[in-house]
Amino acid sequence: MSAELESLPLSALQHFAFCPRQCALIHIERQWVENRLTAEGRVLHDKAHDAGNENRRDIRIARALPLQSTMLRLHGVADIVEFHRQAGGSWQPFPIEYKRGRPKPDSIDTVQLCAQAICLEEMLGQSIPAGAIYYGTTHRRHDVVFDTALRAETTRLSIATHALIAAGRTPSPRFMPKCRSCSFLDLCRPEAVTHSASQHLARLMNPHD
Repeated sequence: MSAELESLPLSALQHFAFCPRQCALIHIERQWVENRLTAEGRVLHDKAHDAGNENRRDIRIARALPLQSTMLRLHGVADIVEFHRQAGGSWQPFPIEYKRGRPKPDSIDTVQLCAQAICLEEMLGQSIPAGAIYYGTTHRRHDVVFDTALRAETTRLSIATHALIAAGRTPSPRFMPKCRSCSFLDLCRPEAVTHSASQHLARLMNPHD
C-alpha cells in the first residue's frame, strides 16, 4: 500500500496534535521511549480493555472495539463504546476514551475521540453526536460534543498527519514548555538544539562580541 493511501493508527492523530516531531519519531523512525506518564497511561488503557463486555438493562458496553475509517484513513481500538437503548429499541453509540491526566485546554484529546466517533459512524451507518473522556487523575468523565468545528479540526489534523508521514521527513526540534513532560525529551534534546541555534544567531548578529 502506498504512503498516500496507508491507514494510520488513531494515536498518530494525537501524537501530531501534541508535536509533529514526536509523531515523526514514532511513526516514521519507529522509535518509542516510555516514561512514568506513558506507563501509567498504558496501564489505564489495559484495565479498560481487559474488563470485558457488559450487558445492562439499557446499556451495552463494548471494550477494545476495533475501529476503521476510510475517509480519515485511520484505524485503532476504542477503549469503551457504550450503546444506550433509545425509545423504539435502537442503540445509540457513545465512545469513551481513557486518559491518565486531566482535561486539557486544547483539542489534543478531543480530536482523537472525535476520530473514533467518525470511525464508528462509517462502520455503523449512524450519527454519533457525543462521547466522553475519562481522566485517571480526576476520576471523572469529561463530556465531548462532536460539533462542526471539532469535526473540521479532526479532518484537518488527519490530512496533516498523513502528509507528514508521506513526506518521510522528521521535523527539526523546537523547545516548548510541554517538552518537559514528553518521554522523548532525552532523545530529542530540543532545549539543547534551540539554545545552540540561538547562540549561533547571536554570534552572527554580534560578530565582535
